[in-house]
Amino acid sequence: MINKKWRQEGIGEPFLLESVLEVAFKYHRAKAHRMGFLSALIGNASEVDASILEKEFSELLIDGEQIQNAYKLFRDLIVFTNFRLFLVNKQGITGKKREYTCVPYKSIDYFTKETAGHFDLDAEIKIWIKSRSEPITLEFRKDSHIHDVFRVLSFYTLSS
Repeated sequence: MINKKWRQEGIGEPFLLESVLEVAFKYHRAKAHRMGFLSALIGNASEVDASILEKEFSELLIDGEQIQNAYKLFRDLIVFTNFRLFLVNKQGITGKKREYTCVPYKSIDYFTKETAGHFDLDAEIKIWIKSRSEPITLEFRKDSHIHDVFRVLSFYTLSS
C-alpha cells in the first residue's frame, strides 16, 4: 500500500537499507506543502490554532493574557502570549507529563537563528535568558517556520 503511494508520488521504491526516517524525509520533501505526522516526525514545526490550546493553558494564563501564536515541534510546543513565551516539553511515552517553561519577554537578553544548509538539515533558534548562562535551544529541520518563530519572537521581545 505505502510503496504504491510512493510510486504514484514519483519517489520510487525505498531501499531496504534506508532507515524509516530517511524514507519519511524523502516522502516529506515530495509533499512539502503538507504539514502532518511525517513532517512533525522529522522535526518540522507546524502552526497550531490558538483556540485548540485554550483549555490546556487556562490555568496558566493570567487575566488579560491571550495566546497569540503557537507552533508544534513534534511533541513539544512553542507558545507566544501577549506577555510571555511558553516552551512545553512533553515527556514520557504518552506525552501526558509536561514541563512548562515560562519566559517573560523582558527576561530575554538576546536570541540567534542558525539556518539549515544543504548537508546540515538542522536549524536552531537560541534564546539567552538573563538568569542563565546557557541558552535555550529550539531545534528545527529545514523549513520555513523557523523564520516565522524568529519573527514572532522578535516582535514580542522588541515590543516589551
